Amino acid sequence: MEGDVQKSKDPLHGLTLEMIVKHLEASYGWEELVKHIAINCFTSNPSVQSSLKFLRKTPWARTKVENFYKYSLRHNKLK
Repeated sequence: MEGDVQKSKDPLHGLTLEMIVKHLEASYGWEELVKHIAINCFTSNPSVQSSLKFLRKTPWARTKVENFYKYSLRHNKLK
């Protein structure tokens, strides 16, 4: 039917990596975030921009961040 909009089941649909990182940082803070995702961009002088630069070049780290975001959504841990 025309006008029907298929809603994606992917919780990351429509979110940019920047939105995800900012939401996680606002909900957890850098110190708490590094306890859940032990990657260097969250431990050494963390910022949104430096984290994005690292995560865009490092697929395994981006996957960890995205998976933790989905976990946080499922367990209502995001502000």
